[in-house]
Amino acid sequence: RPIEGEPYTLTFGPIDVPAGGEDTQCVTMRLDNPTAIKVRQIRNTLGNTSHHFIVYRDAGANGENLTPTPCQPFAGTLGTDMAAPLMITQRAEEILTLPERVAFTFEPQQYIRLEMHYVNSGETTQQVTATAEFYAVPDADIDHEADFLFIGSPDIDLQGGEETLSAHFPLPAGLADVNFFAITGHTHQLGTDMNIYTAPSPGGARTEIYNPEPFLWDEPETAQFDPSIVVPSGGGFDFECTWQNDTGFPVEFGEGADDEMCFFWAYYYPSRG
Repeated sequence: RPIEGEPYTLTFGPIDVPAGGEDTQCVTMRLDNPTAIKVRQIRNTLGNTSHHFIVYRDAGANGENLTPTPCQPFAGTLGTDMAAPLMITQRAEEILTLPERVAFTFEPQQYIRLEMHYVNSGETTQQVTATAEFYAVPDADIDHEADFLFIGSPDIDLQGGEETLSAHFPLPAGLADVNFFAITGHTHQLGTDMNIYTAPSPGGARTEIYNPEPFLWDEPETAQFDPSIVVPSGGGFDFECTWQNDTGFPVEFGEGADDEMCFFWAYYYPSRG
């Protein structure tokens, strides 16, 4: 549930999407916080036709853009511009609550980018909208800065039937012994399962940490961990995505709804930049 206090709120849209329409559009807005704040909770709510909604903390180099404008999907997660992801949501409503004494720091009048990937698979025009709410707590309640990792593989080539991709992500040395407190998996519509493990080394004994039953590609579960998960130096994450391709044609990695993905995002503290 939302923590106490009135949130800072930003809204994408609403915009009309014609039948069969698909796009990724962004807005960049400024919060009305006059001083720096510590944000310990984010609540996202999504309307119809939403595929995924990404909230970024933006450096503001290009100022505000209040008009939804086509943009490169996941650009901020891939380090290609001056934005860093805070939360990615596919559910109609999702609340991310950071652990006690952990927060994201927002500068005065923080720039925030809202990225919406929408797909209208219906037969009539629909509206797409999404809202992000940021709940701040007193500075004295916070000791650590949170951060975000976006992990996955583009090596997807689905020829037909059931196929599984397995991969290992070695944790960079600078991230050894940080605290992972939440993870969300991500595929597109052919995805039937996703499993994530910690491993002390490539090929080492694995510990399962993410295995939703069932895995719902359009509303993937966010698993939150208390206590947090720590990956030792030299270790990393093993992850597996499974798809059922009965389309009759090959499907590869891509950003469209008819392409496929195998990613997960992991929230952690203290930040390593």
